[in-house]
Amino acid sequence: MTILKNRLFWPVAILVALLIVNVFTSNQFITLQDGHLFGTLIDILRGSAPLILVALGMTLVISTGGIDLSVGSVMAISGAVACLLIKDLGDQNAVGSVLLIVGVAIVVSAALGLWNGSLVAVVGIQPIIATLILMVAGRGLAQLVTDGQIINVQSSPYATIATGFFLTLPVAFLIAMAAVVLISVLTRRTALGLLLESVGGSPSASRLAGIRAKRIIVMVYVVSGAFAGLAGLIYSANIKSADSIAAGNLIELDAILAVVIGGTALIGGRFSILGTVIGAILIQTLQVTVVGIGVPSKATLLFKAVVVVVLCLSQSATFREKVFGRFKIRTGVPA
Repeated sequence: MTILKNRLFWPVAILVALLIVNVFTSNQFITLQDGHLFGTLIDILRGSAPLILVALGMTLVISTGGIDLSVGSVMAISGAVACLLIKDLGDQNAVGSVLLIVGVAIVVSAALGLWNGSLVAVVGIQPIIATLILMVAGRGLAQLVTDGQIINVQSSPYATIATGFFLTLPVAFLIAMAAVVLISVLTRRTALGLLLESVGGSPSASRLAGIRAKRIIVMVYVVSGAFAGLAGLIYSANIKSADSIAAGNLIELDAILAVVIGGTALIGGRFSILGTVIGAILIQTLQVTVVGIGVPSKATLLFKAVVVVVLCLSQSATFREKVFGRFKIRTGVPA
């Protein structure tokens, strides 16, 4: 069947299966209280917001044939800068001041993305090495900003970014969806998507065709940095503090996994925004499901790895053909 050949069929199928499991294992899957939606489903959507943002930026970077390992450190720096500035406010509940600080943190994050993009496109350093530099140094920079301490804040407007609701839905998830819509429009309704695929598919050919590949590469790293910074704000707003060690720890691996699950080619040239969103939500759902069904904490990572391996194998057309092809031959059905 044609639908079975769609690369997104299996991620969606497994996502639906995990959600069904949560329906039976959670006390409240979804309910309406005080005009807001609550329950396991809402927790999944809210918890997936930072990963969606990071994976969205990662998708653009990978589409050009690059990689960004520094997103976790950028998250830590963004949260550290925001909480440090908010702590020094005379009134931490001043909406205008908090919004200005949020803007400053995102600009700082975009500047870090510019640093990555410049190393890759201008200096010519391999993306994995260029971003590894900031991955290591950025975590140290975040600890310098916080002086190695956890900075706590008591700002209601800032907390709203992560825990607030609008139109019954979590603000964090709505922010992520707004970013998804923006990138989808820019990449599918303009020539930008074609340019990204051209640069990722063949950088040399794109340059010969007159495409300014260096500018595009720098741009995607800037966007990746800005989205990682926004994810860092959501993370720190959720815990009302800046934790430079835990913030964004290993999120780059989940982001890359979400991108791959969504059908984006790691070698560049082909990407799927919708697939990335599905991949990010699937990963978050898997983490919630593991807790819901009572998997021991020691076996959590192993259980997650098994599910991911099954998913990746199910997406492989070659694997399905070998397995099901042999089955058809043994049962006497023409392959």
